[in-house]
Amino acid sequence: MDYQPAELENYPGYHIRRLQQIAVAVFMEETQEFGVTPVQYAALSAVLRHPGVDQRTLARLIGFDTSTIGSVIDRLQARGLMVRNSSPTDRRVRLLEVTGEGRALLMAAEPSVLRAQQRMLDPLPEGQRAQFMEMMAVLVHRNDEFARAPSALGARGAD
Repeated sequence: MDYQPAELENYPGYHIRRLQQIAVAVFMEETQEFGVTPVQYAALSAVLRHPGVDQRTLARLIGFDTSTIGSVIDRLQARGLMVRNSSPTDRRVRLLEVTGEGRALLMAAEPSVLRAQQRMLDPLPEGQRAQFMEMMAVLVHRNDEFARAPSALGARGAD
C-alpha cells in the first residue's frame, strides 16, 4: 500500500502560516511609506505604552524571541525612532524609550495599520469578525506555552 500524506489544506497550521504571510504582506503594503515591519511597529508601540521597559520584557510583551529583539531595536535606534538608556540600578540593563520622531511615526502610521487590520478581516461577514478574533485569542492563550517566544499578551486571558 502506498503512503499518501494528508492534504496540507486540512491542517490548521497550514492555514495559520498562510494567514501570517498574508497579514505581513497586507501590513507592508499599507505601511510601506513608513518603512517599518510589523515587529518594529509592535516594538515601538509597546515601548510607547511602557516607557523605560527593558529589552527582555519588551520581547515578552510582543511575543518575540529575546535573542533577536536586539537587532530590531538596533534598526529602530539607527533610524532615531528609539533610544536605549542605562538603568540606574543595573548597568547591564538598557531601558527603552521612543523618541519624538518614533512617536510621530506611530501617530502617522496608525491609520495605515488600522486599514491593514481591517483588510485582513474584510473577507469575513461583519457578524463573524469579533468571534474570529476571540477564537484566535483563545488559541494563542491556550497554546502560548509552546511558543519559542511566549507572549505576556498571550498569558492575559481569552478564556
